[in-house]
Amino acid sequence: MQQDKQPAYGPVVFRDRSAGYAFLTRSTAVSEETIEWDDGETYPVVDVEISSESHPFYTGKARVVDAEGQVAKFEKRYGEQGKS
Repeated sequence: MQQDKQPAYGPVVFRDRSAGYAFLTRSTAVSEETIEWDDGETYPVVDVEISSESHPFYTGKARVVDAEGQVAKFEKRYGEQGKS
């Protein structure tokens, strides 16, 4: 493996602006912007649009699909036509 062609892998803070949530992890993502973290160190920060704190699936605010209503609508529309 050629070492000089691999991207730099280091600590990066990902910040979800919509939820006010940030987490520190390791990544190859780069950013000119930096942030001082809780440990007193300065890390590059990458702003993201959505994270587990703001995604509807993880927060429990996902839209619930009414499957029973869909079946009733289908039965009403097509009735007994499809049965042999």
